[in-house]
Amino acid sequence: MIGPLPDALRKAAVALWEECGLTRPWNDPRADLARALGGPSSTVLADVSPGGDLRGTAMVGHDGHRGWVYYLAVAPSERGAGLGRELMAAAEAWVAERGIPKLMLMVRSSNTAVLGFYDALGYAVEETAVLSRWLDRS
Repeated sequence: MIGPLPDALRKAAVALWEECGLTRPWNDPRADLARALGGPSSTVLADVSPGGDLRGTAMVGHDGHRGWVYYLAVAPSERGAGLGRELMAAAEAWVAERGIPKLMLMVRSSNTAVLGFYDALGYAVEETAVLSRWLDRS
């Protein structure tokens, strides 16, 4: 059953993200998790087994116009059973329930397997460049 991430599974969520290769040295996943759970326009959805094990996550939020998904992760032992699709459907529903018309996500262009997954779900590459600037660096 997919629902909000239980507090007791916060460490397990970060461990899952690390196991799935979603973290980068310049992004603190614990801080990302705290921000998502601490704000009114974001959350972390989770699928938890009947035994209490974390099987998957999706961090979801919105800026009032666009929804965003981050840290979609499925435990390697759970892959291939449709859980990724279920988590994305839950993220889509969470965004739609808040009246947000569009859901977006970013995938590293080298991650062709994941690009194929999202293509199969109906997501398309936008004609948009993503720009960034580190605010805490000179």
